[in-house]
Amino acid sequence: MSRDFRDSRCGPGHPVSVQSAPMPEYRALYRKYRPQRFADVVGQGHVTDTLANEVQQERVAHAYLFAGPRGTGKTSTARILAKALNCTDPADDGEPCSVCDSCQGIIEGTSMDVIELDAASHNKVEDVREIRANVGTVAAAGGARRVYILDEAHMLSRAASNALLK
Repeated sequence: MSRDFRDSRCGPGHPVSVQSAPMPEYRALYRKYRPQRFADVVGQGHVTDTLANEVQQERVAHAYLFAGPRGTGKTSTARILAKALNCTDPADDGEPCSVCDSCQGIIEGTSMDVIELDAASHNKVEDVREIRANVGTVAAAGGARRVYILDEAHMLSRAASNALLK
């Protein structure tokens, strides 16, 4: 796409052609530089070491609650844990390979086995009941386990929180 601009520095009436480049896809910095391995998470070694050991020993609990201030890596750690649980070629230390189809699907956000829900916008009892119904009836699509990540779970209504605990 070429635009015609009149530039007074070139003399009266001289056109200046400007080529516009395609706009790059915008991604927030925290998504662009999100850690992809337990070892990449900064300042949470006590958490990531424990999770990696649990994955390595295949002693993973059915639910985890990550709490803390904003920006401490709660969602990133949950995504890494989901990746480690569904990885087809994990490392000996419990780290995901980040190369297999399952890991790539989770990184790109296209995996059918990792469902990330924003509880701030899905905070009704009906939303929680739908999640509970899907947990018991829908099997993992391609990975070993289906993982639900409820981001901003503190925003659930009281009734939705009680329904989630059932």
